[in-house]
Amino acid sequence: MLDSTPPFALAVPVFRFRALAALAARAQLGGPREVAIACYLAARLALSVAGPAPLSPSARAGRAVAARAWLSALALPAGVRPPLARLIDYTGGTDPAAVALALARVTDITAKYLDPGALSELQQLGWQIAG
Repeated sequence: MLDSTPPFALAVPVFRFRALAALAARAQLGGPREVAIACYLAARLALSVAGPAPLSPSARAGRAVAARAWLSALALPAGVRPPLARLIDYTGGTDPAAVALALARVTDITAKYLDPGALSELQQLGWQIAG
């Protein structure tokens, strides 16, 4: 079969967590949107622990500190901030199992704010990290 792609064409970029980003874009201002945005950030940080291109521990630690400060500025519903903060903290460490467990807790706590696609992305990421 012939390849119809021109030799100068760029590869199609892969966008991780598409459902989370789409949910954040269409959610109402306030709690639901901020939960989706916080979950998106936490998922990106968790991916940096054991994803296809993991970051160095020092880079992850710096990002976790900055993300923790950013998280404190969000207006999140009661009970959502502590598990998200723990997940962010664990992404700065060296234990993928702790990250996977914290991600599972975040998924459980935020399930009522997320749609099925976003929940599926978080669950799949947890399985990927847990190995």
